[in-house]
Amino acid sequence: MATLDQGQDTRARILAAASALFAERGYAATSLADIAAEVGLTKTAVAYHFHPKDRIAAELIAPAGDDMLALLGTDFGDDTPSFIEALVDFSVRHRAVLRLMMEDIGAMDHAPPGSTGEIIRKFRDELYARLTGGQASDPVEGEARVRAWAVLGTIQLAVLKTIDLPEETVRPALLRAVLAAYAS
Repeated sequence: MATLDQGQDTRARILAAASALFAERGYAATSLADIAAEVGLTKTAVAYHFHPKDRIAAELIAPAGDDMLALLGTDFGDDTPSFIEALVDFSVRHRAVLRLMMEDIGAMDHAPPGSTGEIIRKFRDELYARLTGGQASDPVEGEARVRAWAVLGTIQLAVLKTIDLPEETVRPALLRAVLAAYAS
């Protein structure tokens, strides 16, 4: 049993190191060797647990995916400010994962079917639809379109550029900024 516990501890240490390095440097700029050095293992030992490297990313993204589904499964009715508050909470809580998904997974608008990029695109499109009050496939013009992209862009850029700040600093300031963008 000690071997199983030891293996789980090693996996947890690898994931923690990878999460910190991805947040600091980005996914593409972090190698398995970097992660191994951070944990005090060989690259081969890290690869034993996670090969290829995208398995680490998938495991880090999974909890955020569960929270993403919970957010999208919540009925906010016409209460868009409450939806925005829940979206900000989600975004701040999962900043490191969002950086991984947004900056490093790639061009989601051209992602192939079944890829992580396609999943991210669908999530983004559903958020957009919630903010505009329509369906993801509905064309939206005018103010509703601008406000929705202002909200999404503000959240994305703020969570990516404040990864080094504590959540309790980022959340209230970001919520005020996003609600102001939506109300304008």
